[in-house]
Order: sequence, then structure tokens, then C-alpha cells
Amino acid sequence: MTPVLVTGATGTVGSAVVRELRQREAAVRAFVRDPAKATAILGQDVELAVGDLEEPESIRRALDGVDRLFLACGNVPGQIRCETSAVDAAAAAGVQQIVKLSARGAEAGSPLAFWDWHGRIERHLAQSGVPAAVLRPASYMTNLLGSADAIAHTGMLFAPAGGARVAMIDPRDVAAVAAVALTEGGHDGQTYTLTGPAALSYDEIAAALSNATGRTVTFVDIDEEAARQGMREAGLPGFVVDFLVALFEALRAGTHAVPTDTVRAVTGSEPRSIAAFARDHAGALGGVATSAAASDPR
Repeated sequence: MTPVLVTGATGTVGSAVVRELRQREAAVRAFVRDPAKATAILGQDVELAVGDLEEPESIRRALDGVDRLFLACGNVPGQIRCETSAVDAAAAAGVQQIVKLSARGAEAGSPLAFWDWHGRIERHLAQSGVPAAVLRPASYMTNLLGSADAIAHTGMLFAPAGGARVAMIDPRDVAAVAAVALTEGGHDGQTYTLTGPAALSYDEIAAALSNATGRTVTFVDIDEEAARQGMREAGLPGFVVDFLVALFEALRAGTHAVPTDTVRAVTGSEPRSIAAFARDHAGALGGVATSAAASDPR
């Protein structure tokens, strides 16, 4: 059985893709920079290909004997170069399918940098001639974990969200769609917009966190300058801060307010709710994790 090459294999989505593929008994090769870290995250028995998308020769080596590629890269300044060179290497290697992790809102020329980058990469992929499926997830529920310390210590969820309603998605559901697309036919040429089951306000998200942690969590709306300052103090690079501020402006305008049924249509399972996600991560958010999440995963 030829392996699926998973790039970004130690990331939030990529590691979940590896797990989903293994549950389907698909052969997997994980493309990683740090084999020790990869083994700790993925386990001892996952085949590793050590390399970096910044090093084209390493991706060419990793593609040897591969006919399917899950393409994911962190939002870094070289993302367009890294992903397009990986697409070119896959085409040259005769790869038969690429599933690309993109973003809801991706469009070449978008004023939001990461959406523009994804749009340009998608365009290059479409022109490559390699059969492909594109996944465009909405905002990840795991982004809330960036506020875990503040929630745990203050009971407050700070964000410049206003009245935005956001159909957040659990990355595990994105990975489940990726695994189906990589192991079953009929997905090439598709662009899947992926969301959670409902569009929620940040007040509703805070209520779900309260229920999961057993303590009161309150949403506190902040202005853009306060958000910038907080993100800078957290050490985020300037280009990331600029994107996140622009993203929240887009969210307030309703760009992620409409849920889709794509996860259910592709996988046959309902996407996880924010309540289920919050239960799974209650410990990190200042509560006490219980077995409830395992008994009610959605």
C-alpha cells in the first residue's frame, strides 16, 4: 500500500489527519522537521520523512513512492513559496491527488494576507494538473485555547468580536473530511467549506466554556487597539497581529456567520459542538476535565 504523505504532520490539523488515516488503516508518511517531537505527538510507529517545505529537495525525497499528498503549512511569510514548490514537486513525482488545507475566505487579492496567500496557492494548484480537493475551514475552536491562561486566571474571554457570530469548527472534524477525501473517490475538483454545527456569539461561546469548566466565564469585548497591544505583549509577530485584527473585523461583518452541512455530508457524522470541544479542554480552561466528553463527543 502506497503511503499518504502528510505535511504539517505535527500541527493541530495535520496530527489529527495522521490519526484519522491510521484509523482507516491507510499507510501514512509524516513530513516533519523534528523527529523527536513528531514521535512524541504521533507515536513510535508512524513512518517519518524528515525535511522542511523551505527545502525543496527534502519534499522531493519524501514524495518518493507516494501517490496522495495532504498539503498544509503554517501561516509564515514563505507560505506561498513553500506550498507552490510542494505542488510542483508532487506534479513532477506523479502524485495522483492533493488535498490542500486552505481557509474560509481564501481569495487571491484578499486584503487579509493569509486569505490572499491561500487563494494564490489554490490558483497554482488548479493550474498544476494534479487532481485536488481544497478544504476551507472556518475559524478553529482551538484558537480559543490561546486565551486559556486569561480564562483560567480571570474568568474572562477577551476579543474584539463585538456581536460577531462565528461557525467555529473543531480541527478534528477538518481532519476527518481530509481523511475521507484522501481514501475515498469522488472528491477531486471539490472545494469544501467546513464549519461547526452552529454560528455562535462570543457570549454564547463564553456560556459553553462556563458550563464545561464549572466556573463563570464572561466575554469582554475590547477595541482593536487593546487587541493589538495584548497580541504584541503575547509575542505575536506584527504581520500576524495585523491579520488577526483584520480577521475580527471580517468576523464582525458576518464572513463566518453561516454554517454549512459539509462535514456531515462528507463524513456521515455531525461536526463537534463548542460544548463538546469545551468539555474536552476544560482542564486547560481552568476547570476539571471529566469523562463526559468521551461519552458525548459531539
